[in-house]
Amino acid sequence: MIFGSLQTLAAFVITLGILVSVHEFGHFWVARKCGVRVLRFSVGFGKPLWTWTDKLGTEYVIALIPLGGYVKMLDEREGPVAEHERHESFNAKPVLSRIAIVAAGPIANFILAVAALWLMYMAGIRTIVPQVGNVLPDSPAAVAGVVPGDEIVSIDGEETPGWQQINMELLSSIGDTRDLSVGTRAGTPGQLSSAAVREKNVAISNWLVDDSGEGIADPLRELGIEPYTPLVPTVLGELTPDGAAQAAGLETGDRIVATNGQPVQDWLSWVHMIRANPGKELQVELERDGQTLELALTPGVRELDGKPSGYIGAGVQQVGWPDEMVRKLQYNPVAALPRALDSTWTLTSMTVESLWKMVVGLVSVKNLSGPITIAKVAGASLQSGLENFLYFLSMLSVSLGVLNLLPIPVLDGGHLLFYLVELVRGKPVSERVQMLGLKIGVTFVVGIMMLALYNDLSRLF
Repeated sequence: MIFGSLQTLAAFVITLGILVSVHEFGHFWVARKCGVRVLRFSVGFGKPLWTWTDKLGTEYVIALIPLGGYVKMLDEREGPVAEHERHESFNAKPVLSRIAIVAAGPIANFILAVAALWLMYMAGIRTIVPQVGNVLPDSPAAVAGVVPGDEIVSIDGEETPGWQQINMELLSSIGDTRDLSVGTRAGTPGQLSSAAVREKNVAISNWLVDDSGEGIADPLRELGIEPYTPLVPTVLGELTPDGAAQAAGLETGDRIVATNGQPVQDWLSWVHMIRANPGKELQVELERDGQTLELALTPGVRELDGKPSGYIGAGVQQVGWPDEMVRKLQYNPVAALPRALDSTWTLTSMTVESLWKMVVGLVSVKNLSGPITIAKVAGASLQSGLENFLYFLSMLSVSLGVLNLLPIPVLDGGHLLFYLVELVRGKPVSERVQMLGLKIGVTFVVGIMMLALYNDLSRLF
């Protein structure tokens, strides 16, 4: 447990360190090009852990608290500047130079996203063919004629080689009421076909908006689609310490044969049986080392979709996917670049749309995430391989770039707003207005950070 926590913390520090360093380097590099003297380049806040000063007098710092960073420039607003140094101060530069310096941070984040996705596409993406395993009765997908075995090849004209792309396309339609154009290719579950692609119109209404205001539902489940998965044998993998399975005497490697006299065909059917019997004693027949045993198992109780559900704290022993159901998409450096640019644009559009829908109430603010969630996802993505980590890094980098461009004083976008007003008026915004905006901006940003942290803690307990 401690080792896992250290891995999560290390992944969080690495991820945030990369994002902050690239963002601040954008400001730093353009400031130097514009002739502004940079006094300090800091990754993190608080007590310095490491410092170094270059020949131009810039101090480089890695600080204790890894929740951001800053570039400190020579500026008459922050202290006295000698007359012979005034030409190197930030505030003395033309407004276009100041705009370039401030905008360089978010732009650097977008460049990082493109670079991460470019590397990801060159390294190759392993994805599962998005074939439908089951369609829920009377669901939007069922009404549109989607059936088990269909392979989903596109959503609204966008290619969907895997489930991740499908979820991204579905999430981009949050709040919409219209017909989704879903391209499908008929087949048999577990067996792909080369049938012609047919477009099916799936009706959505207030798509993915929870009437209770709790947030976003599961996109595929709301559509009525359950992905195809190969039959998984009921062989136990890892057991949770002190879980119901371990307490009953079950062990890793046990193969479940029957429950309450009913044969168990595969792992999914057993999961459904466990979930349907919260707190009820079950007689489980199993095979262990060639012997047949019978044990009493009482699932624990927890809430799932607003209803009590059973769970036992046991994972399944992993099995491989059939070769034909696994795709690896890999591109040469030239072909990977336009795909990286297109994916960055898609992530940016989706981030902007999500923020807007949060403002108008289509998406709950409960979906905001803070450092705890970021740390957990960073740890999981780093453990699951380079491909997932690069994709998560690009998503986070785009989010940081978009958020910093919001016209809120204290963020880069707020400074840009003041400088754009200055460009139009021909004179700077008054110090009084800037200070008032700064106070409002700090209050707003701190409030959002507290809300995100509250959401993180709510998910833990």
